[in-house]
Amino acid sequence: MSAQSVEGETDSGQDRPSTPLTARSAWAWRRLAVTLLATGLVVVLVRVFLLQTFVIPSGSMEPGLQVGDRVAVSRLDYRFGTIHRGDVVVFDGDGVFTPPTPPGSPLASAWRAFSQALGAPAGESDFVKRVIGVGGDHVVCCDAQGRITVNGRPLEEPYVYPGDDPSDVDFDQTVPAGHLWVMGDHRSSSADSREHLGDPGGGMVPVDRVVGRVVAVWWPWSRATGVGRIAADGPRTPGPGTSAAQTAPAERAVSPGREGTP
Repeated sequence: MSAQSVEGETDSGQDRPSTPLTARSAWAWRRLAVTLLATGLVVVLVRVFLLQTFVIPSGSMEPGLQVGDRVAVSRLDYRFGTIHRGDVVVFDGDGVFTPPTPPGSPLASAWRAFSQALGAPAGESDFVKRVIGVGGDHVVCCDAQGRITVNGRPLEEPYVYPGDDPSDVDFDQTVPAGHLWVMGDHRSSSADSREHLGDPGGGMVPVDRVVGRVVAVWWPWSRATGVGRIAADGPRTPGPGTSAAQTAPAERAVSPGREGTP
């Protein structure tokens, strides 16, 4: 009897169903694929709607930003905040700083947006400059000491490239509402608002063309640092989706970190 019991236990063990190795492997691969897909989707959504990466293509914002620097650009700053004088911003200059680009296929546009969200180099119409004047500002170059003035007040510009003058081009402009006057930090090597004074828009950048504010250099590691805001008085201009009540004049505190960009 005991032999039968042992035999019965042996037989029942042989008869228990087991999951084939191939089925278990297929399930593991499917789970891994779903995990990777979900992770990739989250990364893309974060970069498209919250934080985007750009590669600096020129030296127009030296010494703060160098050619090849990879910078993080916050999209949230201007969707729920305001644009400050002194901010370093990325904007789409198509039709503003460059000739209008003929509309391409929706697929090509989607691919460009996707590749840039993953950190592809900036396109030919993407620019990185510093905001000098916002809507309503009267920007002038230069006063008796050779300084740029905004609403009659001279700017202190420690970020300007060593040896450069604040500007080698004279200008006297009032920035229209909803626009920006922007300049590179390497003033002798920057095609900015001054370069386009004779264009239809007068070198002014519409606020709705701003992609976001440069908040950090994250690569190379040896240069990784935050990009802060500089102190300045006066009105601010609303970003997309910001009410006018949020743009009252205010003192802007200095954030630690290097100011700069091409």
